[in-house]
Amino acid sequence: MAQETLGDLGGTLATVIYVFLGYTSMIAYSSKSGEILFHLLNLPASISGFFFTALFTMLISLGGTRATAQITGQPHILMDANNALELNSGLLLAIEVLAVVYGGWAGSAGSGDWGKIPATIPVMIFSLVYHDLAPVLCAYLGGDLSRIRTSVLLGSLVPLLALLVWDAVALGLSTEADHVVDPVELLMRVQWSGVSLMVEAFSLLAVGTSLIGTLLGFSEFFKEQFLNISWQSPPIQNVKILNKFYGQRKWWGRNKITFAAMAMAVTPSLFVSTAFPDACSAAIDIAGGYCMTMLYGVLPPAMAWAMLDRNSEDTEQKAFSNARPMLLGVGLFACGIVMEQILQDIPLLAR
Repeated sequence: MAQETLGDLGGTLATVIYVFLGYTSMIAYSSKSGEILFHLLNLPASISGFFFTALFTMLISLGGTRATAQITGQPHILMDANNALELNSGLLLAIEVLAVVYGGWAGSAGSGDWGKIPATIPVMIFSLVYHDLAPVLCAYLGGDLSRIRTSVLLGSLVPLLALLVWDAVALGLSTEADHVVDPVELLMRVQWSGVSLMVEAFSLLAVGTSLIGTLLGFSEFFKEQFLNISWQSPPIQNVKILNKFYGQRKWWGRNKITFAAMAMAVTPSLFVSTAFPDACSAAIDIAGGYCMTMLYGVLPPAMAWAMLDRNSEDTEQKAFSNARPMLLGVGLFACGIVMEQILQDIPLLAR
């Protein structure tokens, strides 16, 4: 879409930004999973994060989406696992909230420091990273518009409700602290060890579901690139001949693009997250403050503006000319977020 509206330069820019977004997201998830598993199992964060990411990589490589399942003959491992993880996350969140309520529920009275908001913007934007799964979701549902709308609405409503509940819990816990403390740290201090276990388990499942969506979409992107350069499996006639004697070669020829795409998506991420186990916060700042803001805040208004200019003679497009002020406002707001992130990162780079 960027190439069709903004030319080759726009397409290249969108591609580079998306690749950076995919890698920084994977680094964040891998690093965070290692940190959580370190508290749960007392394993080194770099090692536990590596195996956690490798486990989901194997799961997606062997399971894939419905299309991959039909090609490989494998069951819907990925979707079944993702549904189970989402269900368990909801149950754990409910148990967590009940535990907090049972221990006492405080009001949300008090004042906040609005000056802290700019530093949280990348995290808020990063929470929308699941939109990268939209193309894969459309393909999985066969282009059925009604089913796609239902899945997007319900799939967004569930985490929204969970987020609102968590906000209520965090605000209630903040009034019990003498000074500013992360609500998760307060929960970890509860004497009953089951609360800390539920918090860590819920966090791990949340990271797992996010990693599945990002890795699936990111690997599909690389798969398309490999197909575009005509790196495909052997012709059908050759495959039929190999069926008799070389079953393994047939299996490899059928899945080599998938494995290569997975390797492209995972290997650099694992290298960085293993070398720098505490890279989660930095990766989220880059992904949310730069990549997602550019990809979803700066480029779309520019693309829409280019479409209006190109089709200015079309009477149907003239109805959208009133959207120009809105497009300009959204684009400038997104550019402002990028500039704010740059101003915050300059002092860090100077150290």
